[in-house]
Amino acid sequence: MKDAYVIDLIQEFLQHIEIEMGRSLNTVRNYELYLTRFYEICSENLDHEMRPSEIDEEMLRKYRLKLNRYETDEHGSRLTATTQSYYLIALRGFLKYLARRGIKSLDPSLVDLPKTHRPQVTFLHYDEIQAMLDEIDLDTETGLRDRAIIELLFSGGLRVSELCQLNRSDINLERKEFVVRGKGSKDRPIFIDDSAAERIRDYLAVRHDSLPALFLNNSRNTGEAETNGDYRRLTPRSIERIISKYTRAAGITKHVTPHTLRHSFATDLLMNGADIRSVQAMLGHSNISTTQIYTHVTDPHLKDIHEKFHTETN
Repeated sequence: MKDAYVIDLIQEFLQHIEIEMGRSLNTVRNYELYLTRFYEICSENLDHEMRPSEIDEEMLRKYRLKLNRYETDEHGSRLTATTQSYYLIALRGFLKYLARRGIKSLDPSLVDLPKTHRPQVTFLHYDEIQAMLDEIDLDTETGLRDRAIIELLFSGGLRVSELCQLNRSDINLERKEFVVRGKGSKDRPIFIDDSAAERIRDYLAVRHDSLPALFLNNSRNTGEAETNGDYRRLTPRSIERIISKYTRAAGITKHVTPHTLRHSFATDLLMNGADIRSVQAMLGHSNISTTQIYTHVTDPHLKDIHEKFHTETN
């Protein structure tokens, strides 16, 4: 690989993470954006094609400085520390790929990530979710659908993209469990409670179509360009509007999205004694650090333990 160029190796790396690592096309596109920008920034003053051996600590320093000063719009907005981390994670992954292939370049361990603040997780308590459900008119097909969607999101902890891709044939309402394919094309089991299963059953009972999608858009303006029935499948944006509608109707002032219900699912499990490894598996997180954003909910329990045992021994 003596004569390999960085631009060619980036394309080989993108194919590697798609085919051999099973990353989603969305992830591949993001990595392509991040690494292309790295190449453009670092090669702008070169009079030749960049080689991997030219990537050194000084180039990395200048790249990080450019990222930190990069203006994303005409108002001078800059990349957040979190977004800069995405760029650097992609670069580190690329360098690890080069190292595994024995291609001389910068040591991946030298790519440190910027310090970021842990995001504040917004979640709903059970009574807030119940308030949303109480606002739904169950005398209509749309109402039955919306109730089933909200209960399924909270009961199963699905991502909105996973929910939108569900077909009727995917759901086993008797066993109250099924499998979804999440990020990285990884399958994981989803378990739902009796109430969610009953609401899905109620909704399907009033459907008079044979379309495969579990949840349909009821708008009469929907085109019929596709023959497989997906022209009426609900989109993530549609689900967001549904959640927002009932949030406002219930008088909830928090910013609530479909992902908030996923947060609520995880938080509810931890509050009721589930261990974090089990929650990690049910959410489909590949890394436990991602799940640890929910450990704030254990703080009250720690306080109770401190008050009980520390007081008794002093």
